[in-house]
Amino acid sequence: MSDVRESEAERVARRLRDEILDGARRPGEKLVERELAAALEVSRVPVREALKVLVAEGLVTLRPRSWAVVRTFTDSDIADLTEVRTALEPLAFRLAAERRTREGLDRLRRTLDDQLVAARAGDAVVARRKAADFHEIVMELASNELLIEIERPLRSRMRWLLTQHDDLMAVAGQHHELFTAIANREAEHAEWLAGEHLRHSQSLFRDTRGLP
Repeated sequence: MSDVRESEAERVARRLRDEILDGARRPGEKLVERELAAALEVSRVPVREALKVLVAEGLVTLRPRSWAVVRTFTDSDIADLTEVRTALEPLAFRLAAERRTREGLDRLRRTLDDQLVAARAGDAVVARRKAADFHEIVMELASNELLIEIERPLRSRMRWLLTQHDDLMAVAGQHHELFTAIANREAEHAEWLAGEHLRHSQSLFRDTRGLP
């Protein structure tokens, strides 16, 4: 039987990824191998491997002498991510509405319900995580392997972008509208709603960062 248990490097990468995406580790914060190994009670080898994974995902920038920093996303980085998201997501939502399965729709519904509960409770960490999960499940429902291959290397950066807002209920409400369009197989409407959702997300992002 194959060993499917999470390796130490995977566990460390997951822990650090969650802390970065949840805002527990801020942009520019140092990530020192020795300190992380001591805090997580592992050797420096899995920490080193985990940092390499996070570098590849675009969340961490390596520095010399066994340390790294949490990436600071520049305005140019954000513009690039937004352009890619604008190209991919309307297509994904349209295909999801055309191709969704009952099992996939049930998963999307459960994730949306969790997001709504967290948003109503003011639990920003869980609400933002579930919002990002919602988008990833839609990508799976689109059932286009090439689209998933293109999206997967960008996933962590996209999750970061999706967490940059404070209006939890507004985002949850828009996800409810998108879910309804997908459930009803309203492909063109889902594509249009995705575009509106993107424009609203960009407005929230500008407000959060104090941009004009």
